[in-house]
Amino acid sequence: MAHRPSKKLSKKFRKTLLGGGAVLVLAALNAPAAVSFAEERYHAYKIAQPGYQRRFGSWTEVAVPDGYRINAIHAALLHTGKVLLIAGSGNSQKNFDAGTFETVLWDPVKNTFKKIPTPVDFFCSGHTQLPDGRLLVAGGTARYEILDGEVKRAGGGMRVKNESPDKAVTLKKGTVFRSPSGVEYVSRFDVTVPRAKREFAISYFASGQMKPWTTKVTAAEARVFVEAREEGPQALTTEAAQYEVVGLKGEEADNVYGLAQKLTTEKQDFQGIKGAYEFDPKAEKYIPVAPMKDARWYPTLVTLDDGRVLAVSGLNDVGDVVPGDNEIYDPVTKKWSKGPFRYFPTYPSLFLTQGGKLLYTGSNAGYGPAEKGREAGLWDLEKNSFTKLGGLTDPDQLETSASLILPPAQNQKVMVLGGGGVGESPRSTARTSIVDLSKDSPVFTDGPALPQGTRYLSSVLLPDDTVFTTGGSEQYRGRGGSDILKAQFYDPRSNAFTEAAEPTVGRNYHSEALLLPDGRVATFGSDPLFDDKDNTRLGTFEQRVEVFTPPYLHRAGADRPVLGEGPRELDQNGRATFKTKDAGRIATARLMRPSAVTHTTDVEQRSVELGLTKGRDGMTLTVDVPRDRTLVPPGWYMLFVTDADGIPSEAKWIQVEPGR
Repeated sequence: MAHRPSKKLSKKFRKTLLGGGAVLVLAALNAPAAVSFAEERYHAYKIAQPGYQRRFGSWTEVAVPDGYRINAIHAALLHTGKVLLIAGSGNSQKNFDAGTFETVLWDPVKNTFKKIPTPVDFFCSGHTQLPDGRLLVAGGTARYEILDGEVKRAGGGMRVKNESPDKAVTLKKGTVFRSPSGVEYVSRFDVTVPRAKREFAISYFASGQMKPWTTKVTAAEARVFVEAREEGPQALTTEAAQYEVVGLKGEEADNVYGLAQKLTTEKQDFQGIKGAYEFDPKAEKYIPVAPMKDARWYPTLVTLDDGRVLAVSGLNDVGDVVPGDNEIYDPVTKKWSKGPFRYFPTYPSLFLTQGGKLLYTGSNAGYGPAEKGREAGLWDLEKNSFTKLGGLTDPDQLETSASLILPPAQNQKVMVLGGGGVGESPRSTARTSIVDLSKDSPVFTDGPALPQGTRYLSSVLLPDDTVFTTGGSEQYRGRGGSDILKAQFYDPRSNAFTEAAEPTVGRNYHSEALLLPDGRVATFGSDPLFDDKDNTRLGTFEQRVEVFTPPYLHRAGADRPVLGEGPRELDQNGRATFKTKDAGRIATARLMRPSAVTHTTDVEQRSVELGLTKGRDGMTLTVDVPRDRTLVPPGWYMLFVTDADGIPSEAKWIQVEPGR
């Protein structure tokens, strides 16, 4: 919300503004320009005043050196206090074709930057915090989309069959498949087809004598994307057919073949990869782990109460939304196993709730039919049952909406903010909705409206139990110059928004925001389609980094509560004791899980209320962490304490281990 400048100017400011003769000349020649100039100068003066900043906060642009500015598609806070900014190819076909994949590690304390070798294209991957503090990154881009009218070679998904029960078959990228009419198609990726399944059966004659063994062989199958070798309409086919694999001989040629329903020049969507890596914050490098069974682009990864990770949705290796084949990663074995089957559109917002069920808020980032998988509900993983939750206003405008567990997590209230219509819809909503999962029959109820319809809103939990929301745009990817240079605070206690200082950098698609250990909020990215209101000038990716300093830090000055020496992990009773001379003024303590955010999707962040015990000498403070791992998933957390005025300490990092 904009602040109207006062009509009365201070004597000091009048001197600054009118002291130069050039300004007086400008005023005489062009009065409107002079007024605009004066308003801008006054606004800059006003927002720099301590009184304003104590009420609304302030913004500062980070100085990013040349060579370290990247298209930040993903941002994750590590337990070292550094922020991992992942671009991959950064939504650049040129970078993708050149194999230029980027990651930068930013130290907010020293404001230093380090380039990290990036092994694959993590553009539009999924990520989550692991119990030991590593970041699991899975999926990404295998192939960029080609839009309608630009597809020159017919292509599509080919199902490769293997009828041999004796061995698996690997077909390298570039393998040729030939149709019955002689048209040839080339595979764009390696594909391995497992060996066929052989089953033995015993049967008996009527006399009771055993018949000879019978054997049943079921062909194995894998998918691969293929393109016609030649351009032109002669390769189009809408009929199912079997394709021979060129180069195979004898029995292998009989056992291995391709099947395709249609191969066309319709739009070809992005395709995902199966690769998975752990980023080690100490070694500061990516470490490969077992790949997923399914390729995934735009997947959601969510850590479960036992420390394992569920991977859901995404576009697969032929560009289709994964139909419901979800996977679970075990950080101990570094391997994946089959998860419960359920369909979701891409980047679904899934939150671990108390008791172990996952809440799907309906928030998602696109890709998938408008009529499928869009309804909010509670997912019981053990029973694989899904209970729909009603009450959402504008349920057809949940794409690109924000979702988060409101603080403290014990209250089990989850909020959905803004969003828009499916795909490139120009629609957006100012709706917020809240569901109280502690009730027997929870339903969503409307919260206070945002100032205007908003997509891509960044929403960040703060240690004073408020939510900071910023940026977004009213239209799809900021079309029509619709970026929203506004920010606000939501207070769950009053169920109301209040104004915050306005950002200077617009943030829409491919933007992120996260809480730093010092209590500030960092914002990154933005990928507008156009840079002007008339939609005539192509947009450029926003590489500036801007940091918001909340009012509580301006009110505090140098007088913040301080936690001194203490452990980095909990004792057997779930407690940790810290030295502090400020024990008497400390009113609350919160464990805050670090963010891993992309595409307005951050299922990691949560704020957990802790019990407090103050030492008799007033020089120690003991925090008591809930033992329920569905409330406090294992991993590293920021421990903040705040005083009665809501002023937080700097965070201490503490580890919550599985099973405690």
